[in-house]
Amino acid sequence: MSTGNIVEIIGAVVDVEFPRGLVPKIYEALTVSETGLTLEVQQQLGDGVVRTIAMGSSDGLKRGIEVSNTGAPITVPVGEAALGRILDVLGKPVDDAGPVNSEHHLPIHLSAP
Repeated sequence: MSTGNIVEIIGAVVDVEFPRGLVPKIYEALTVSETGLTLEVQQQLGDGVVRTIAMGSSDGLKRGIEVSNTGAPITVPVGEAALGRILDVLGKPVDDAGPVNSEHHLPIHLSAP
């Protein structure tokens, strides 16, 4: 997948520049190399720059840090194993009940069934 660099940070909003022919699509997940932080593309600003939302704390981010495009949207576990569980936006359990053992994952941006 393609890599880019952070060019601006305003709170949870992070702008990332990629080579013009390799700009990520809306809703694709990006990963910050130094911290593992997940960013989600919300807007294509032009000239290879995308505006993203940080899915965690943006503390410690600075311009120039490398960011990788995962080429896929953020997904969460679904099905019987996920029923009654408390998950964060990245699908990680936050209820201290152990991992969610689900074979099926779906993107967070889908219409309701």
